[in-house]
Amino acid sequence: MDYVSALVPPVVMAVFFVGVVRVIVKTQGGAAKAKEDAAVDAALARADGAAESPATGA
Repeated sequence: MDYVSALVPPVVMAVFFVGVVRVIVKTQGGAAKAKEDAAVDAALARADGAAESPATGA
């Protein structure tokens, strides 16, 4: 029975890893992709604007 207790942790981690990869793959693209891309672009624009404002004001 030692072999069972030796194999359980790697099998559990492998199942968890496969589940994480499936979630990542399923959330790529789809209907929400444009909305997520727009949110990222807006956040980057805000960060660029905030970084430039103190430099131009000084």
